[in-house]
Amino acid sequence: MYQITMKIEGMSCSMCEAHINDVIRRVVPGAKKVKSSHVKGESSFVAEKQPEMTVLERAIEDTGYKVLSVSAAPFEKKRFGLF
Repeated sequence: MYQITMKIEGMSCSMCEAHINDVIRRVVPGAKKVKSSHVKGESSFVAEKQPEMTVLERAIEDTGYKVLSVSAAPFEKKRFGLF
């Protein structure tokens, strides 16, 4: 699994966050833990395999926002336990 984080310019309210989240869910099948923050100017999600980033960036930019950077890192579930 991969943790994808994008810096996005142009989000100014919670509706902007919702628009970005909708685009991510539409373009990346099976995207999980989708969240955006207009305060941080950032969106992130977890995907089973690394998505086609050019398609995602184009879809976000078609809605009026600008993708400044994208990073992908391996994602591991946090485990809770005593040992």
